[in-house]
Amino acid sequence: MPAEPKRQLHLNAFIYPAGHHEAAWRHPSSQPERIFDADYYQQIGRTAEAARFDAVFLADGPALRSEARYSTAGRLEPVTLLTSIAAATERIGLIATASTTYYEPYNLARLFSSLDFLSKGRAGWNIVTTSSEAAAENFGLPAHPDPAIRYERAREFVDATVRLWDSWEDDAVVLDRDAGIYADTDKIHRAEFVGKHIAVRGPFNAPRSPQGHPVLVQAGASNDGRAFAAQYAEAIFTAHQLLEHAQAFYSDIRARAESLGRNPDHIKILPGISPFIGGTEHEAKALEQEFNQLTVPAYGLYQLRGITEVDLSSLDLDAPVPPDIFGDAGDVTDNTRSRKQVVAGIVAREKPTVRALLHRLAGARGHRVVTGTPEQIADTISEWFTHGAADGFNVMPPFYPGGLEAFTETVVPLLRKRGLFRTEYTGTTLREHFGLPRPVSGFAGADAASHAS
Repeated sequence: MPAEPKRQLHLNAFIYPAGHHEAAWRHPSSQPERIFDADYYQQIGRTAEAARFDAVFLADGPALRSEARYSTAGRLEPVTLLTSIAAATERIGLIATASTTYYEPYNLARLFSSLDFLSKGRAGWNIVTTSSEAAAENFGLPAHPDPAIRYERAREFVDATVRLWDSWEDDAVVLDRDAGIYADTDKIHRAEFVGKHIAVRGPFNAPRSPQGHPVLVQAGASNDGRAFAAQYAEAIFTAHQLLEHAQAFYSDIRARAESLGRNPDHIKILPGISPFIGGTEHEAKALEQEFNQLTVPAYGLYQLRGITEVDLSSLDLDAPVPPDIFGDAGDVTDNTRSRKQVVAGIVAREKPTVRALLHRLAGARGHRVVTGTPEQIADTISEWFTHGAADGFNVMPPFYPGGLEAFTETVVPLLRKRGLFRTEYTGTTLREHFGLPRPVSGFAGADAASHAS
């Protein structure tokens, strides 16, 4: 009997224009002048692909972040940008963020189906409900919907979108030149989705894409986010500071998925990790300090308010953060606002000054920052992967492009030496990289009476 294949890490490159440290654009190692150039992102994509990463990932939101005075706040539209990266690469997955609050299912389905076709099966959709209040005004709405309504709409949105992607059965296209028949219309179905927030008739105007449908990704860790992820997500991006918290999240998601009849092995849980890498630990800490010295406190305070809804601007920067200012948000059983919970935990454990807290969050907005040698970075990754805390990581370099290059050149070889990460791709699609099955069409074998006329 053949041996069971050894479990392998999954690694994504989380692309953030100049880098994930908030002061990256000011550091001479970054290239902020290139962040609106296609060749910059194609270079990053090729670097990640050469290291055999599973995917590149782009965050997004439908509003200009108001701290543009201090940060590289502008963004290119992610599906368009990933199409450009697709043209310069062959295997690496392409994951874009798109909002269920500010898109409509038919338009979004077309964007991601097209990306999946044009990339030959490498597309993934990071499903978000959008947290920015500013987005509402850009779409003529009087107010941003509250979280419960956003998640209610999100469930309907995903159900409707998947029905659109599935509306052509896999063998609907017959290409019978002799008979003059392009498609078997008995195998093309209307979506006919009607919900409280979403109504879509269909059918879709393209066949099923190479992966059946793009990989479904989700990034919320609140109670609503966990319930949504357990029902829909095939990969989950999350933020944790401590191994035990990551383990608890990992176990919770798998248990929730199993209770819904899903195979928990078909959900890949990928915490963020932002590595400052040096030849020695002292060199790595010195590099991190270089970046922290370039931070602008006004920007850090703005970021903190956005993450936690707590305003520390009235305090002296060198005063301690009041331990009770986050209320009971540090309670690990209360996941109402997951990122606020992460920050509250940092304050409770480390008792930082305001300045130290701002520096602590400057590296990756609450994701885990690891500072050390390549061996120390690899040790952290190995520990979380082998102790039930992660299936892999969203790698968040403090600066681009050099921070990713340092990781792929120094850390990835160590992970390979430990037998934890691939040396070559074994598939061509993102689903194959993640070890996910191709989904069966929800209309497979459906009654011909339901087909579009």
